[in-house]
Amino acid sequence: MSEKEYAIRPNKTQLKKEMRALNDLGKELIKLPESSLKNISLSDSILQAIADGRRFSRGALQRQLRRIATLLQNEDVAAINLELTRLKQPSRQQTAEFHQLEEWRDNLIAGDEVLLSKIIDRFEGIDRQYLRQLIRNAKQERKNNKPPKSARSLFQYLSRMKSENITPETSIDFD
Repeated sequence: MSEKEYAIRPNKTQLKKEMRALNDLGKELIKLPESSLKNISLSDSILQAIADGRRFSRGALQRQLRRIATLLQNEDVAAINLELTRLKQPSRQQTAEFHQLEEWRDNLIAGDEVLLSKIIDRFEGIDRQYLRQLIRNAKQERKNNKPPKSARSLFQYLSRMKSENITPETSIDFD
């Protein structure tokens, strides 16, 4: 007697989870800006479906998301997810620059005159009076336990000065 061979059917719950995950991936892809979407290797049919999905709302959008999920089944989903995570994370250089600006702000508020003179000397278009005013106001806010409005303004001003004046070949470390 031979045992009957039954066709192995995929688990229905697992299939639903996979389609839901692809549907969520489609939502993320639709929300991405066009410039970021170009960095991800996708087929032309998916790119067209995403472009169409951006125009739709409610029911039509849900149908389009299901269509995108179906098209994504033929793509390398792991590579797409990897690219999405890479796009979402800020680069190490951006993080380092952010921390450097925070350190400058904190040191200026603490009264580091050497750093202040280096910043004034380095950035050509800096408004010295405005910079000193921001530092003075930030010190007062800290002293009186007020919200750090001037400290934020100081950070933004330093950030703007740095982005306008420093290019990769002229960057200087103030440490």
